[in-house]
Amino acid sequence: MSIAFLVAAGLAAAVADGNFLNRSSAEDALVGVPSVIDGDTLDLRGTRIRLHGIDAPESRQLCHVSGRAVRCGQKAALALDELIGRRTIRCEQKDKDRYGRIVAVCKLGGTDINGWMVAQGHALAYRSYSKDYVTEEMEAQRARRGVWAGSFDYPWDWRKGKRLPLTETPPVQTVTAGDCPIKGNITAKGEKVYHTPASPWYERVTINTAKGERWFCTEQEARAAGWRAAQY
Repeated sequence: MSIAFLVAAGLAAAVADGNFLNRSSAEDALVGVPSVIDGDTLDLRGTRIRLHGIDAPESRQLCHVSGRAVRCGQKAALALDELIGRRTIRCEQKDKDRYGRIVAVCKLGGTDINGWMVAQGHALAYRSYSKDYVTEEMEAQRARRGVWAGSFDYPWDWRKGKRLPLTETPPVQTVTAGDCPIKGNITAKGEKVYHTPASPWYERVTINTAKGERWFCTEQEARAAGWRAAQY
């Protein structure tokens, strides 16, 4: 049996097992079955891939949903792992980061994995580097998916130590059925801003009617009364 036959047989077995990392002839695509490191990082047979244009909560990061702490970083990684499973993905390299990782857009069939993570609220559009997934983020925010269901630190702030006091339960303004959910807040500078339930700081905002703060049923109603949307 020839050496060439043995080599070819070994490569075929590796591909069948999903253990073979293939690069395109242009050296900008990687194909294989990855391992999930966290919500925005994959490993393809020893090659670290950072998902382009998105930033997921860190593995140890906590978020607040309905007044309780949730391991949103862990949930992001689990969601990514569940999406991919043991299937083959294709990653198109966009750049390399300062840690030497390949920055890429990865696809599972026709699904843009990067965009899917943002649209499901498991990651944010990383605007400092790209605005490719801003539309998906707005969709997730409107639908209150993933981290948008409560309050959270932006991952880039969390890494810098700018964090919500998650060891304590943040003040939550109770809204009973039939009440209007939009919070009209007056800032220390006297500015009138409103927060929708999809706003990341919604749970931390309390309404003091004695100060002139109030509830609104719709954003249109809030704007007509002189309030503007809060900026984050």
